Amino acid sequence: MQNSWLDEFGESLAHARGSSPHTVKAYLGDVRAFVRYLEAAGRDLATADHGTIRGWLGTLAVDHAPRSRARALASVRALYRHGVATGRVASNPARTVRSPRLPTRLPQVLPVDEVFAVLAVPGKDGPLGLRDRALFELLYGSGLRVSEACGLDVDDLDLRSRTVRVFGKGRKERLCPMNPGCVTALRLWLERRGELLARPTPGQAPSALFLNYRGGRLTARSVARHLDRTVLQLALQRKVSPHALRHSFATHLLAGGADVRVIQELLGHASLSTTQRYTQVSIEQLQAVYDRTHPHA
Repeated sequence: MQNSWLDEFGESLAHARGSSPHTVKAYLGDVRAFVRYLEAAGRDLATADHGTIRGWLGTLAVDHAPRSRARALASVRALYRHGVATGRVASNPARTVRSPRLPTRLPQVLPVDEVFAVLAVPGKDGPLGLRDRALFELLYGSGLRVSEACGLDVDDLDLRSRTVRVFGKGRKERLCPMNPGCVTALRLWLERRGELLARPTPGQAPSALFLNYRGGRLTARSVARHLDRTVLQLALQRKVSPHALRHSFATHLLAGGADVRVIQELLGHASLSTTQRYTQVSIEQLQAVYDRTHPHA
């Protein structure tokens, strides 16, 4: 019963909820770990209760960070929601289990001049450089998640109207505007993109917007590696992740006077509270400027 339940749960995550392969893998890893805990305790999914789940979370506290434990609880909650919906259990014992308190972590934001420096470096070494330039321009210019950018196809672009169709979390579709500089970078990349498909090799993705040197779809891990190389060239005294370009996009818009609800739509956030983190970032930046410049601070 447990194996078939897990198999059905994995299928529901991938298809009904439209979760990414990474999310499906993480959730299934969590619930399988929970099942192993139950088996060691002589229990199963059908007989687990509120106390059992709390006990399992307690064992994770030894070597798992609060965010990892919170995700593990979310995985088990989702499993039992599926179980209730399919009639495997009468109620969800994880529903009332309190999630671990998470530390407040503000988004990493780059100053405008550092973002411009990052955008200016790539593009000088053939098609791969043009690809990186277009990719970084899109991450910052439209605020895309790196997974969203990697998932784009050429047909998702409308350069004439300066928009890109993006499929976010849960396969939710949204249209994002692009600035003229981003459109120019994309045009230059598209002119050379075919060179990476010229020699047929296994695993090529002719429809993908961003390709690796073999013509396959670029991965988020590769994007991070290419950005690391750019940051190293600039000798920036900070670690810069691809997501930092998205954070910088939102924070710079807010600093420029954009409404937080507009930013929410652009980022594809389901909850306004997620977007409001950037308000706190802006306040901290204002405080830092105040402390640095006010004569009496």
